[in-house]
Amino acid sequence: MQFSAKARDAIARGSTKIRVVRNGMFQQLTFTVRKVQLGNVLYTELATGRQVDISELSRIAEDYGMPVEAPNGRAFPKGTSAVDFAGT
Repeated sequence: MQFSAKARDAIARGSTKIRVVRNGMFQQLTFTVRKVQLGNVLYTELATGRQVDISELSRIAEDYGMPVEAPNGRAFPKGTSAVDFAGT
């Protein structure tokens, strides 16, 4: 799977700041790049320790073209799953 230019930049730096809507307000949250093992699959994702609405996680996943995780859930770009990102 090919990552977007934004995703490649975030991976190279190890983290990125993303503007999200939380509780009706815009906030800048830091998302760190990490490797996640799900069964036999190891893949790269953006993660934050803050609660973010699932709709915002989905928007970020679509925008960056990679999985995104928060304590309340994980989102993948439309039509993809962890297997699509295996080995990234």
